[in-house]
Amino acid sequence: MVTLLLYDITRMRSLISKSVVIGDDDADEYPWRQNANKYYVHVILSLFLFVWFLLGNYWVFSVFQPNFITPFHQPQDYCRKSLYLFAVFVLTLSHTVLLLLLCCGVCVHVCSQTSTRDDYGDSDED
Repeated sequence: MVTLLLYDITRMRSLISKSVVIGDDDADEYPWRQNANKYYVHVILSLFLFVWFLLGNYWVFSVFQPNFITPFHQPQDYCRKSLYLFAVFVLTLSHTVLLLLLCCGVCVHVCSQTSTRDDYGDSDED
């Protein structure tokens, strides 16, 4: 889920960069509208997926350790163990991937800020 959201963000950026360029060879007076519509569809779908992810976290973790044995008087409170554990696994995996991507992004940013051209052996002196 997180990977899909990050992929959508990358696609939206490419659509934005394409929507700025207006070609002279196109017969349409406003060729950027086609890409702008795709951009808005991606924004709406990404927001939907993000809200769905948050609600899924709430629904799964708000009943952590549910009743896995079917109660006789309240069968609606029953939760199938394999399905619940799968949902917890997928959400935990998504959080782990998001955390790793965030840590890698911070490391790349810190390394790019602290490095100089001399670190790579590209000295200006010949």
